[in-house]
Amino acid sequence: MLTASVAAARVDRLPITRAHRIALATLAFVFLFEFGDLNTFAYVAPALVTQLAFSVQDVAMVTSAAFVGMAIGAIFGGRVSDLIGRKRALIYSTLLFSVFSLVNAAGVNVPTFFLFRFLTGVGLSAMVVAATTYISEVMPGARRGRMQAAVMAVGLAGIPAMSFSARAIVPLGHDSWRWVFVLGSAALLAVPALLVLPESPRWLVHRNRLDAAEASLARLEAGAGQLPPLASLPERTTPLPAGRPSSYRALFMGRTGRTTLFLAVVWIFQTLGFYGFVAWVPTLLAQHGFSVAESLGFSALTTIGAVPGALLAWPVTDRFGRKVPIVVVSLATAASGLAYGLTFNPVAIVLFGFSVNLLIQTFATLLYTYSPELFPTGLRNAGHGLVYGSGRLANIVGPMIVAALFSAFGYQAVFVYIAACWLIVAVAVALFGPRTGRRPLEDVAGDADSQSGGRPASGPMRTGSSAA
Repeated sequence: MLTASVAAARVDRLPITRAHRIALATLAFVFLFEFGDLNTFAYVAPALVTQLAFSVQDVAMVTSAAFVGMAIGAIFGGRVSDLIGRKRALIYSTLLFSVFSLVNAAGVNVPTFFLFRFLTGVGLSAMVVAATTYISEVMPGARRGRMQAAVMAVGLAGIPAMSFSARAIVPLGHDSWRWVFVLGSAALLAVPALLVLPESPRWLVHRNRLDAAEASLARLEAGAGQLPPLASLPERTTPLPAGRPSSYRALFMGRTGRTTLFLAVVWIFQTLGFYGFVAWVPTLLAQHGFSVAESLGFSALTTIGAVPGALLAWPVTDRFGRKVPIVVVSLATAASGLAYGLTFNPVAIVLFGFSVNLLIQTFATLLYTYSPELFPTGLRNAGHGLVYGSGRLANIVGPMIVAALFSAFGYQAVFVYIAACWLIVAVAVALFGPRTGRRPLEDVAGDADSQSGGRPASGPMRTGSSAA
């Protein structure tokens, strides 16, 4: 009989096969347009101000609508994925954000853009949560961190690609900005490839769909050559009766509840630190005396660090696990951000800004891998989506915090706040984060606990600080 332990062992012993490579290429293509679409409205907003009479407040309202949509998409989309499967959630969420990105091209006023960007945001975050969980569950345990790094590196290239495309398209003439949204919908081209991806064997076993799980494993194993024999493994998880989902309440109970709280803190403060820097630096530099051209030029140069930042995670994520690199990168980000705020030398501003942008993308790659690893199979996407969505919700108040600090205490206080956010992340992971590198997901997340509604299984329970 195919069990959760056997399915996990069969996935984790694999090399990267053709099925894995197709999945990685498909998801990297989707992420390319997901990251690009995150910023499409920002690129067309100046044209909307002149052509559709948008005010600054209108732009802010539509931008906020997208973030609210992202939070809802992560929280509810994550739960939907646990109910219907990773593959179907990927397909539906990609269709949602791509179709509504295309529909944005037909926007005519603030209410239409408010609705369209909200629904685009729902699809964007639902896709991210489903995709990162899918990578965690189908990639071999010794390589899942590097595979996430590869997908993120390709995806992050969508930010400069969309930026330069928008710079070329928007000035072409009246209404040319609509083509930016059309370009952002190109992830639709990946839907046929998503349709043929294998479903996560772990999810299928959890739902007691054993024949489908066997077929999915066979597709992943095709072309793998001679595989080592399976080690003798203790069975940890009994498949649930068909159609019975794990209780959502388990996310707030016992060991899983502590994981939810810990990761919510990490996602909230990393989001405040991330967007506090990325979204506000050009404005803060301009307010502090640099010209608008200088501030935008500095910011553009610093964003070059994004793609190499994701690649920096490649050599460390599986070798050292996620916990130690996340702590080190968080501390380095805090130090670089503080140094950025304390200097007014243009060269130093670019160097420290480049360092922050590089490090926050290294961190993001590590966290996208780490977060779904810590939840049990039946709640992996729901838990990951909940904590990811918590971070998106926090960003609704983040800009107000930055504005208040700048008004009351000045430029440097903002960067002290940003550094403090990253320091909180480092301390939280150092104290409460388990090690996950090269460990089976079932061992890390304690699937046995989740099956009993959050009550620990008999025997000693490993704590986060003592995990191997």
